[in-house]
Amino acid sequence: MRRWMVGVGLLTALVLFSESARPDEKPTVVATFSILADLTQRIGGDHVRVLTLVGPNGDAHVFEPGPKESTELAEASVLVANGLGFEPWLQRLEEASGFKGTMVIATDGVTALKGNEEQGPTDPHAFQDVSNAEIYAANIAKGLGAADPAHAADFKANADKLVADMAALDKEVKAEFAAVPQERRRILTSHDAFQYFGKAYGIEFVAVQGVSTEAEPTAEDLAKIVRQARDGHLSAVFLENMADPRLAETVSRESGVRMGGELYADALSEPDGPAPDYLSLVRYNVKQLLAAMQ
Repeated sequence: MRRWMVGVGLLTALVLFSESARPDEKPTVVATFSILADLTQRIGGDHVRVLTLVGPNGDAHVFEPGPKESTELAEASVLVANGLGFEPWLQRLEEASGFKGTMVIATDGVTALKGNEEQGPTDPHAFQDVSNAEIYAANIAKGLGAADPAHAADFKANADKLVADMAALDKEVKAEFAAVPQERRRILTSHDAFQYFGKAYGIEFVAVQGVSTEAEPTAEDLAKIVRQARDGHLSAVFLENMADPRLAETVSRESGVRMGGELYADALSEPDGPAPDYLSLVRYNVKQLLAAMQ
């Protein structure tokens, strides 16, 4: 009997030791779409585990979360969202999951631009202006630090480095577009996601669709855009990586304006693609636009 009790005692001690020796699990952070996930991972570093609801090449405007996403969010310590109506399904998901963690709205402090009829009062694509993405980074670092104070200094240091890289890129992009004649800086896109980009860098974007990819253009809208293109006021027609190509292809075919390639609007590419992270996304889009304008 004594020998059995000693065995049980040793087993209990081993179990307790193994549990106490096990390193703390990284807090789970859920980002609503791939661009936010990239920024969050860069700022959180090795201290966090980042899950993405809408992955590369995904369209957050029409995304429908299911039980998998609800389970992931229920177990998360932090939720990073864009806000400004970008994720129309988010409130339903929060309620279904019972999420009780720290909520980070990346656009807090951003000066929002006016939306259109399809999107609502504000345009949510603020990240297309790199200077706004600097605000995103600061908000994410603050939110992660509130959820994990022990690593708050690391989060801030990572964010500061990222912001410095963004500021340098923002300056570079402004200089590159400033060298292009204004009359060449008029582009047609298949989704109205570039208002912030256009305002920041002096480019006029004409969109086949509204701010939301759920909105379909009318025949009158298409006819008007085709007429504009035929008048010679557009440099090129671009697609987005998460959009149906047929609309822009129709305008290009009917107007004779050449297709300028693909832009990354609301989502990153796959890891082996040309826009696997936010900074690469901006650089790729700039390269594509400059080639069309020149």
